Amino acid sequence: MDFVRAILALPRGASTVADEIDLLHLFVISVTMIMSTFVFAAAAWFTARYHRRHEGQLTERVTASRLHESVVIGALLGLFLLWWLIGYRQYLELRKEPEDAEIVYVDAKQWMWKFAYPDGRTSNDILTVPVGRPVKLVMTSRDVIHSFYVPAFRVKMDVLPGRYTTLWFEAKEPGTFPIWCAEYCGVSHSLMRGEVIALPADEFARWQESGAVAKVESDCGRGPGSCGGEDLVSRGRSVAERRQCVACHTLDGQPHVGPTWSRLYGSERLLTDGRRVIADEAYLTRSMMEPSREVVAGYREVMPVYQGLLSAGETAALVELIRSLRNGPLESSGVALPRIEITNVKDGGGAP
Repeated sequence: MDFVRAILALPRGASTVADEIDLLHLFVISVTMIMSTFVFAAAAWFTARYHRRHEGQLTERVTASRLHESVVIGALLGLFLLWWLIGYRQYLELRKEPEDAEIVYVDAKQWMWKFAYPDGRTSNDILTVPVGRPVKLVMTSRDVIHSFYVPAFRVKMDVLPGRYTTLWFEAKEPGTFPIWCAEYCGVSHSLMRGEVIALPADEFARWQESGAVAKVESDCGRGPGSCGGEDLVSRGRSVAERRQCVACHTLDGQPHVGPTWSRLYGSERLLTDGRRVIADEAYLTRSMMEPSREVVAGYREVMPVYQGLLSAGETAALVELIRSLRNGPLESSGVALPRIEITNVKDGGGAP
C-alpha cells in the first residue's frame, strides 16, 4: 500500500474514507499492471513464434473456441463492472452527508481560502476541525472555478462562482494537513494553499470556547445595522431585513408572497414543472441567484435575481439562517422581522 501511495504521490490516509479509496486504487492499478504485463508477454511471444523465417511463408491461422472468447470477454467485463460497483458505492458514501456534521462555510477567491464558522468567526487559509466528528463544507467562489482538495483525506470538490457545492469528511487522527487548489485558477494558482488543523475533541472544545481565530472584515457593511462579530444566524437576520427578503418570506411558518423559511431546509419541494428537489444549500443558493430556474408549485415567478447583489458572506448567512429554522421558528430569535406587504401580487412568490 505504501508503494502505491508513493507512486501516486499521496500521503498516508487521515480520514475515514481514505483507506477504502486507497484499496480501490491498489486493486485497479495491480490488475491493470498484471494485465499489461500479460499483453506485453503475449505480444513478444507471438512476435517470436510467428516471425516470418523465409520469403513466401504465411502466418498460421490462429483460432479460439467460443468458450475461450466468452471467458476472456466475461472476465474483462466483470472486472470493469466490479471496479464500477466499488467506486459507485464509495461515491454514494462521499455524497451522503451526515446530518450531525459540523458546518463550515468556505469562500474561495484568487488566491486564498476563507472559512466562516456558524458562531461568526472566520479565518483565512486555516480550517480547524475536530477529530472523530464529520465536517461539512459549504463552498462557493468569488471569481473563477477553484477546486478544494485535501490529499490526506482523499476528498476533492470543485468550487463554483455564484453557486454552492458541498463536501464532507471526518478526520481520524490529529495533525495538520495541506489544502490545495486542484483547478488552475490563475497565475498564482500554485500558491493557493491552506491547512486543515484536526484537533482532539477536548482541544477542539477549548478552541471553540477561546475564539482564537483571526477576525477579518465583515460582509455585512458598516455603520448602523452592521453585524460584525455576530454569529451567522444573527447576521442572516440582518441581511434578510436589509435585503428585504422578508418582503416575501416569513420565518414563523405564516403564508406570504413566497414560501416560509420555517421548516424549509431539508424539505422536499414540488416545482411547477413537476420535479421534486431537496432544499439543501445548493438549492437555496440557486433560488437566490436564479429564482426562475426552480419555482415552487403554487407560487408565481416574481422573485428578483440576486446574482451580483448578494456577497458570498451574505449568502452564507442567509443559508445558515434558513438552516437554523429547519425544526421551526427559534424561540430565542429575538424580535420578529418586519414584513413588507406587496399588494400588486396575488397568490405569488417563487423560490425558494
